[in-house]
Amino acid sequence: QVDLVESGGGSVQAGGSLSLACAASGDTWATYYMAWFRQAPGKEREGVAAIGNDGRVVYGDSVKGRFIISQGHAKNGLYLQMNSLKREDTALYYCAAARVALTPIRSLEADRYYYWGQGTQVTVSS
Repeated sequence: QVDLVESGGGSVQAGGSLSLACAASGDTWATYYMAWFRQAPGKEREGVAAIGNDGRVVYGDSVKGRFIISQGHAKNGLYLQMNSLKREDTALYYCAAARVALTPIRSLEADRYYYWGQGTQVTVSS
């Protein structure tokens, strides 16, 4: 069992920055990729960024060059630095962990992940 708790969401003006954190506890040793997803009202859950046990990172096209994912020691934390925020970044952001091995190309697919946090809201205003 892995427990994930997100924090750091809030409101920011367009062009600003926010940092999200996800505290991971439990059997994190048994996880493979960890990732951030987001879901805006009326839209499907979207993969934002993922990081594998080997440190390989994958970013969604909409956030490349603006967001940075990183992982804490012993996989006890997952972080997302969000820069140059846009109104379209407004969403509920979720932390997730996979308990099976993934290929990078699959690492932003929500149905590949088993453990999920409750989410933290990010609102970007113009």
